[in-house]
Amino acid sequence: MLISVIELLALLGLLVTPVWFFGGLTWALCMAVLVLLGVVLVQIWKAERLELWLSRPNWRDELAWGGVWGEIVQRIQRQLRQHDKQLRTSEQRLQYFLQAIQASPNGVTLLDNEGRIEWCNATASNHLGLDAKRDVQQHIVHLLRDPTFSKYFAQEEHDSEVIIDGRSSSLTQMPKLSIQLHQYGEGQHLLLSRDITLVSLADAMRRDFVANVSHEIRTPLTVLSGFVETLMTIPLAPDEQQTYLQLMSVQASRMQSLVADLLTLSQLEGSLPPGTHETVSLSDLMSQVACDAASLSAVLSGQEGDERGPVHELDFSKPIEWNLLGVRTELFSAVSNLVSNGVRYTPAGGRVSAGWFRVPDGVVFRVTDTGPGIAAEHLPRLSERFYRVDRSRSRETGGTGLGLAIAKHVAQRHGGELRIESQLGKGSTFMLFFPASRVVALTALDPVR
Repeated sequence: MLISVIELLALLGLLVTPVWFFGGLTWALCMAVLVLLGVVLVQIWKAERLELWLSRPNWRDELAWGGVWGEIVQRIQRQLRQHDKQLRTSEQRLQYFLQAIQASPNGVTLLDNEGRIEWCNATASNHLGLDAKRDVQQHIVHLLRDPTFSKYFAQEEHDSEVIIDGRSSSLTQMPKLSIQLHQYGEGQHLLLSRDITLVSLADAMRRDFVANVSHEIRTPLTVLSGFVETLMTIPLAPDEQQTYLQLMSVQASRMQSLVADLLTLSQLEGSLPPGTHETVSLSDLMSQVACDAASLSAVLSGQEGDERGPVHELDFSKPIEWNLLGVRTELFSAVSNLVSNGVRYTPAGGRVSAGWFRVPDGVVFRVTDTGPGIAAEHLPRLSERFYRVDRSRSRETGGTGLGLAIAKHVAQRHGGELRIESQLGKGSTFMLFFPASRVVALTALDPVR
């Protein structure tokens, strides 16, 4: 910069000296003023070009200037490049942050100090039925239109969460959302939404389970308590005492069956899936199931002595000569539960048929009865614990309400599934499907494909 000033003064001296020498001091001063004016105009022109250069987006293009202005331009360019780099870094970090929020399983909605939407992620859009572009600057209360949320939003403190209904694309299940507001910045709010539908369902199932177990145990305990009190306070003849003791034994057996089924379910849910090291013979399994079905049919008939016999037409097809890879006790429990259900709920004289059949992708155990049938609205819930279509009839037949739940869990643990088909007045069909990877032919050690 100093060199540029010296050069300018030298140039001015060269111009002024001849004029002063030949024309006097006045002309010399005029020339000096003109030169200075020219220099000023040049500097103004460069300043305007610099301003125009800075206002354009292509400021990265070089300005080929030397001297003081060239140094100024270079410094400005360095500052602009550094600032541009910082902006790109900040933008990249913002995008990473937004991507992380978008990947969150929880809904995130940013609200300004008046409750208007500034931004929301995809999860919040699904939870609350929002449009991330259309609903920007819309008030959240006007969009949700939920009285519970409106009251919650109007509160000064939001230390706790509130439960509201979410937006559902299905008519079968209305989602439940946990909503909570968190204040940040200068009056802005962060609205977090969490889908608790499964948690609510699990909690409802837990309450139903406790209520059902209590109900199932209360009846036999009440009967036992009454019989014990009778035996203790009223003198009875030996034959009357025997009658009471037999009734007490029935109620005790009922509670034992209930506890045994509960333990079975607990073991099925809490253990690892079965391996393929154990081979179960379908022929042996069917023989035992057929024997138990005949005994159960005879017991339900109410006959005594030599006259006791099955009152149902039992048809057990000859089993296919294959084995299943799995746990025998579990498979027997599932199969016997389906057969016993068919016997219990089919009136005397009805027909119950069961057998194993080959299907393209594995094998299926099928039980068909000529019972009263089940209405379509009950079918999706039949495998729930303690779910009963007719509670009074279930108690009369001695069921615990856990048989189908056990069968479903066993099938799933072996890679299969439980399917139910039924029509009112025409009977029901219960099927256990098992994949080909679990089936082994007796003539070969390789699984059936």
